[in-house]
Amino acid sequence: MKHELLYSIAVIGFLLLTTGCEDFLDQTNSTNLNQETFFDSDEAIQAATAPLYNYVWNEFNDKAYYSMGDGRANNITAQYSDYIYPYTNMNETSLSVGLDNAWGALYSVIAQANNTINNIMQYATDNVSEEARNNGIAEARFMRGTAYWYLASLWGLAIIYENTTDMVEHYVTPAHNRTDVMEFAIRDLEYAAKYLPEMSKQTGRITQYSAYGMLSRIYLSMAGLTTEGAYNQQNIAIDMNRGTRNIYYLNLAKKAALKVVGSSQYGLMDNYGDLFTYENNNCKEALFQLQWLTGSKDVLTYGSMQTITCYFGWSSMVTDATNWGGATYCSWDLWQTYDPADKERRHASVASYGEYYPELNKRGGGYTYGVTENPGSQGANIKKYVIGTNADNGVSYKQSSGLNTHMLRLAEVYLNLAEAILGNDASTNDAIALKYYNLVRSRAKMPIKNVITYEDLKYERRIEFAFEGQYWYDLLRRSYYQQQEVVNYLNNQNRNASYTWDTGTGKYKIDASYVAPGEGVAVATVKSLTLPISDIDQNKNQYLRGNIETVSYTFGEREINTDDLYE
Repeated sequence: MKHELLYSIAVIGFLLLTTGCEDFLDQTNSTNLNQETFFDSDEAIQAATAPLYNYVWNEFNDKAYYSMGDGRANNITAQYSDYIYPYTNMNETSLSVGLDNAWGALYSVIAQANNTINNIMQYATDNVSEEARNNGIAEARFMRGTAYWYLASLWGLAIIYENTTDMVEHYVTPAHNRTDVMEFAIRDLEYAAKYLPEMSKQTGRITQYSAYGMLSRIYLSMAGLTTEGAYNQQNIAIDMNRGTRNIYYLNLAKKAALKVVGSSQYGLMDNYGDLFTYENNNCKEALFQLQWLTGSKDVLTYGSMQTITCYFGWSSMVTDATNWGGATYCSWDLWQTYDPADKERRHASVASYGEYYPELNKRGGGYTYGVTENPGSQGANIKKYVIGTNADNGVSYKQSSGLNTHMLRLAEVYLNLAEAILGNDASTNDAIALKYYNLVRSRAKMPIKNVITYEDLKYERRIEFAFEGQYWYDLLRRSYYQQQEVVNYLNNQNRNASYTWDTGTGKYKIDASYVAPGEGVAVATVKSLTLPISDIDQNKNQYLRGNIETVSYTFGEREINTDDLYE
């Protein structure tokens, strides 16, 4: 489904009811229910928040999750996929495929969240408990805040609104500046941290620790976007090469992360590869996952299924029916970045020559990449999110693997904590930072370190979260205070490079004809750090055209006292 600009999709307000199944997303569509009479029980509140976990995220998950999160960071090479190569080549224009989809999808999340919040506030009867009311609003505000963080990160601006009806009627409006949008997201997530339950009410739903984990991410962003102290709309950082971050937000990131790591209900999975199996959906490491349904395309509603599998799957032996990943590869730059000892994570993330996967092609005795079938002509394919056919696992169907999408997991919070403690120092041997950094390394069977630098964290994050739509945002966060360093880094990557398996050396080698920076690759500049607004969206809102001038958002009083949140 093609999303329009925010005001077109903002009218989404459907409700989905649970049917009593174990999975809270096994549901029937109740669009025709009267919202004025629907919110009359705690169960109704839970039903109203269920759509926030899949459908509204679909267009973002479908392509932008990895094309913008991994493609722009050069984790992916896809020379023939027009929804990826403009981003890997750093030459996006307002006409590039996927821009309007991503923008529209994030506003779908915001619209649905706003509708949920306002309907609960307006229509919830006395039969609804105060706890359920607060939980429902907090759940919606978590999703809204997360969507706004993505918008602020990708485009450097967003239109903040809290009332869907008003926006539909007054959609031609200026955008707000990035730092205000980040602050809005923080306030949403702080509310969520206060009012979400400590324990999930249903498998797959977020908790207060999900909010604290997301806050640890966004506080790190805010640390680079501001100078000293709490944000007051006056302390927006101007010098993006100043080399230091705001200590106030670094400390908040540390506090938020410590809240998560102090909870006994979460823990790292013992084996890295187990994170990406259907059996381990909503595992102990998952703080926030998009929840996708299983079943055939004919049975399930469009937008409720996991489609990444068909974009990464390279043959019908590894993915049912639809396989568009034959020309989507692990980039040469990422392949070269892997430490040779980092075999556990590489095996689970990248299907490279000679790697054996017993979960694929089970009837044929498993699948050995490059042996069971001819090796790819351009490099090593992406294994993460590829879990086999229906014959292999009983859940995969055409364009649907049933595998949830990782949006936030505990390993990131561990590394956020280490980064917050590192702060503005060149290195750290802090015991807490080392503990959680090394837990991530140890799980991957990598040797522990006694000192951590930024480069150590950079490597760890890139490898740990490869193809999970993360690395671009790590680079962006660095660019808020080390901008030229990041631009230089982007220009020194080998982009758009083909590479093949050399049977003589037993290694991959880059195509002999490759010339840096790569065919069609543009020189990265400061402008490359934000995406253009699509023509579709520009044409619908004149304030999004040309040299965009953003405006400040008018904030009310803080609802949540930060000191109380971290007491």
